[in-house]
Amino acid sequence: MAEAQREGATVIRVGTRKSPLALAQTEIVVAALQALLPDYSFPIHSMTTTGDRDLNTALYNFGGKGLWTSQLEELLVARELDIVVHSLKDMPTSLPEGCVLGCVTKREDPRDVLVVKPSLAQEKGWRRISDLPDGSVIGTSSVRRIAQLARRYPGLRFKDVRGNIQTRLDKLDEDPEMTAIVLAAAGLERLGLGRHICQYLDLDSGGILHAVGQGALGIECRQGDERVLEALRRIQDDRTMMACYAERSLMRTLEGGCSVPIGVETRWIDGELRLRATVVSADGQQGVDVETTESVTTPESADELGKRMALKLVSMGAAKILDTINATRPVPGTTG
Repeated sequence: MAEAQREGATVIRVGTRKSPLALAQTEIVVAALQALLPDYSFPIHSMTTTGDRDLNTALYNFGGKGLWTSQLEELLVARELDIVVHSLKDMPTSLPEGCVLGCVTKREDPRDVLVVKPSLAQEKGWRRISDLPDGSVIGTSSVRRIAQLARRYPGLRFKDVRGNIQTRLDKLDEDPEMTAIVLAAAGLERLGLGRHICQYLDLDSGGILHAVGQGALGIECRQGDERVLEALRRIQDDRTMMACYAERSLMRTLEGGCSVPIGVETRWIDGELRLRATVVSADGQQGVDVETTESVTTPESADELGKRMALKLVSMGAAKILDTINATRPVPGTTG
């Protein structure tokens, strides 16, 4: 019995989605933990979630963010798993009772990127969003990306595209109507597919702010599980964690999810955190923007920064934009 308990103390059961990217990200986390805890084992349990199964309903018709997290969280609460590895951008800003964000690891490139259909890039030399003529069709299921692109490039058209990264790359090749797609740089890089990137779309190049938490991995665990929390502290990246705390606080204050057009961009400059944020109407016709650079040294100060910037956005009209979007959102299962 004592031997079994001892063995259990050196096992951390890991949960993840079954997509190629989710598995690749989980392997990164497990490798980091294994290097620091060589006597531990980290068995991986992967599963297909609601967000993975339903590839027809547009993301902006789903409403909440629990599509990729809730079923894994149920196993965590039931003590069938000890940690769950998430893309932080998929995690709701408010977690289920008894669950906490144990750590955030070092961030991969958080920017969005443009991937132009290879034949068009080769034949016409199109590499940048500004190269694309009016009427070009951009494949994306993100209302955040659609809204920001429509704001700056009103001649573009958009087409919903779902599936894992390779599926979306294949659809770009196969669909004669589609000119380009927009993806996250981090996902392409983690899967060794960075060669497809034509342009990085940050605010200063393409005018797009990324999703809250994009490029970062969040590891969720049970509140009070000190054995696991101590292990996770060893792989935490403090700067990434504080930047993401600020982003998530901003979104939580605005009560936004992956289905609303809230964009952010955080960057450390000379030891201070620059936070840019935007809220844009779905049609790109209205938008409010904020930017600040401040000293942030604790999770609490990061949280406060995000909250203040959210309230500033609200004072500039963000609440009205978000209320309009939520009031006109199609009912799940309908088209629109």
